[in-house]
Amino acid sequence: MMKTLVTRVKSKLTEITEKNTEIEVDKPEGLLSHLLELRQRLLKMVLAITIIFLILSPFMQGLFTWLIQPLLAQFSDGNSMIATEVASPFLTPFKFTFMVAIFLTAPYWLYQVWAFVAPGLYKSEKRFATPLLVSSIILFYCGALFAYYVVFPIVFDFFNKFAPQGVTVMTDISHYYDFVLALFFAFGVAFEIPIATILLVKTGFVSVEKLKEYRPYVFLSCFVLGMMLTPPDVISQTLLAVPMYLLYEGGLFFSARFIKVDEKVEAEA
Repeated sequence: MMKTLVTRVKSKLTEITEKNTEIEVDKPEGLLSHLLELRQRLLKMVLAITIIFLILSPFMQGLFTWLIQPLLAQFSDGNSMIATEVASPFLTPFKFTFMVAIFLTAPYWLYQVWAFVAPGLYKSEKRFATPLLVSSIILFYCGALFAYYVVFPIVFDFFNKFAPQGVTVMTDISHYYDFVLALFFAFGVAFEIPIATILLVKTGFVSVEKLKEYRPYVFLSCFVLGMMLTPPDVISQTLLAVPMYLLYEGGLFFSARFIKVDEKVEAEA
């Protein structure tokens, strides 16, 4: 009797062990495979940025000349930019070219991030996220272009006109690069407001009606953020705050449209 019981227990343990082995073999990709995929996609992103950077390297000086053109256009005859550090004439165009490479490859490396995350999303979430991803890239580009073609000429003209008598404006290229880079990112991020608004409504965190009630506070917050994200001058702060609020209104408009589409899909289902 005892031997029979022991035999049954052993056979049962063997059966359980075999089942666990099958489960481990047939189990979906584990943590290690995900880490390997992440590593592979990161390498692709770095490789893409490096290739574009190497392609742009021969045009390094020309790219930086394009960057400083809004300021040079406001200079009077005889004024020019200066480099106060030994390596600035090389390092500043080098850094800008690298940033341009990152900027131009944004669609590719964002796609790599999306391809890594997408398998874990539902079909409805993919359908919703894809247009938002494309829109966020386009809006960031629009924000940077708005800063370059609209904000820079106004800001630099304002600064030069208010230079005290006897003061010759000779901007250092490193300081100029830091200044415009901050504006590029400030306006690029600010133009993402419609995406943030749609996400807040879509996830149910807040309703469109509630966001409409917050309009006065949002209007004030736009100017506070404009003050924090831009250099300390009223012109650039205003030029950032006003588009931010208009983009907020745009986000409310498209959020309401998304809700109507979702309700229609649910009604048909």
